[in-house]
Amino acid sequence: MLARNLFSWWPKKLVRTALSGALLISIQTFACQSASVANLKTPGKGTAPIYGYEVVHTFPHDRSAFTQGLVFHDGKLLESTGQVGHSSLRRIELETGKVQQQVDVDAPYFAEGITVLKGKIYQLTWQQGVGFIYDAWTLEKLGEFNYRGEGWGLTNDGQSLVLSDGSNRIRFLDPANFEVRRTITVVEGGTPVSQLNELEYIQDEIYANVWHNNRIARIDPRTGAVAGWIELSGLLGQGEVSDEEAVLNGIAYDETNGRLFVTGKLWPKLFEIRLIRK
Repeated sequence: MLARNLFSWWPKKLVRTALSGALLISIQTFACQSASVANLKTPGKGTAPIYGYEVVHTFPHDRSAFTQGLVFHDGKLLESTGQVGHSSLRRIELETGKVQQQVDVDAPYFAEGITVLKGKIYQLTWQQGVGFIYDAWTLEKLGEFNYRGEGWGLTNDGQSLVLSDGSNRIRFLDPANFEVRRTITVVEGGTPVSQLNELEYIQDEIYANVWHNNRIARIDPRTGAVAGWIELSGLLGQGEVSDEEAVLNGIAYDETNGRLFVTGKLWPKLFEIRLIRK
């Protein structure tokens, strides 16, 4: 995603993504994002309750994976990884972190969030407005779809695809034609909460990573109100990651066994956690 400091972001990001002629696009995108950054509320400074965590299990995670989406499906993890030329859809063995199957996403696409709905995997891309559809069991590519604006995070409520675009808006799309059914604006105490990233629908709430922040927002999908925060500072030890983009991003839920998993971009570990009310 876009960095908050324009001058520190350009060189590193442009090298990573190897996007020729992307400078003008980056300027335009940054200009759009500046408004949302200016309106960004510091997460957890309102009245919503804050939850801590305890680690139940720690699992290995590919530290080269730029995690953009995470789903628990059929006893395995599905993971979408980003960066142009390195994007992919993967099936991961939870216990070992080993990649069992991988479908590469070719340039110029920068893969983003994923979700599984009715036997299909839907995968977003960042700026192209194009998503991909795969068979949830074989990972065979079935088709493509289009949407307006950027794609950041993706989940579903059993009926609609639920998409974040980096703002404080979350859109609900009809999976039959990808038209917007409705939109919610995410607020805490009336103040917009922006930079919403990876999403997961858990027990009638939307869990959302807030980009470059160690907290997950728990969002009411009917009203957009922040119902709570999960404080996840301290999951990794000092020195376990060094890249400034190695941020918390990745939420998966095992509905059958009630297990909650979190990880981050370029993290060497994935955690099963249990929430604790502070």
